Amino acid sequence: MPARTEPGLPDPPVANLPEPRAHAPHELIMHLEPDQLVAETFIPVPRAHLSVRARVALWGLRIFALVLSVMVIYVFVAQLQ
Repeated sequence: MPARTEPGLPDPPVANLPEPRAHAPHELIMHLEPDQLVAETFIPVPRAHLSVRARVALWGLRIFALVLSVMVIYVFVAQLQ
């Protein structure tokens, strides 16, 4: 559908209009109504298939975060006394 112009001016050529492209589902999320957005966010996402190396690295990061948290709590409590 060509863009409307002022009366008396010729319509722009139709051949120069860009072809409509298909939108990916994630691009359409921003155009949903609030209740539709809530419904979409409750759809579960499948687990990612990770290599053994990646899983070991993630477990290492979890353990590091726990140890670091314990250290921070210990230093905080030690400074209160």
